[in-house]
Amino acid sequence: MGIVNATPDSFWEKSRVPCAGDLSGAVERALALVEDGCDILDIGAESTRPGWQEVPAEEEMARLVPLVADIRRYSTVPISVDTRKLSVMREAWNAGADILNDVSALEDDPDLAQFAAHTDIPVVLMHRKGIPQAGQDAGGQYTDPASCVLRGLLDRAAFAERAGIKKEKIILDPGIGFGKQYEDNRALIRGIGTLVNSGYPVLLGVSRKRCIGTMTGRDVPQRLAGTLAAEMYAVLHGAAFVRVHDVRETRDMLAVVQELTGR
Repeated sequence: MGIVNATPDSFWEKSRVPCAGDLSGAVERALALVEDGCDILDIGAESTRPGWQEVPAEEEMARLVPLVADIRRYSTVPISVDTRKLSVMREAWNAGADILNDVSALEDDPDLAQFAAHTDIPVVLMHRKGIPQAGQDAGGQYTDPASCVLRGLLDRAAFAERAGIKKEKIILDPGIGFGKQYEDNRALIRGIGTLVNSGYPVLLGVSRKRCIGTMTGRDVPQRLAGTLAAEMYAVLHGAAFVRVHDVRETRDMLAVVQELTGR
């Protein structure tokens, strides 16, 4: 899953694309990720970095919907939309989006569940703890992070299924860095198999995040190697998706893993 941020403030500046005016650069960035081998484009127009400020729905739509429509003109690659708002997702779906990626796991706008059920789209449910803007400055109170996060995600999956979303359409994301401290994030990556054993596909989003910097002592621009190591660990332990900034390098890593393991 290749990341396209139609935002001015996402933490990795090279993932940002123009979010107003001429969108040709944004479309080129997205199509380059497709050329590099991504299976899904994940487009967001509201940064969820620690300390982020909520973007009004009208502004989020203005950033996101034209970009989805323009990409769809040139590519059939599945498009995931990173949003918490029904109004945004509805317009993005009308423009050609295929997947909902909700960092609130359908909590912030529960009506999204009915929309997803009606349209039969896949839904990514991400775990978070505390207020959304807290990032890694909150949390750290898990006695068993993998089991605690799984319980929370299973609760949200049950809510989604009660709303009519098919089980096979649900993907779980442990929410690395969302309301969790370093020890929690490390334990979640180590324990990714606990989530995999739930029977739901698991998505891991760890690309260039602070926990990788803590492990390696590197700033954001130097975190690629650490990111690839964490992603390889997750894939070898059953993760179905990795959400990444660096598609070409990730695709190379996966090719080598497949060649050596037969997976």
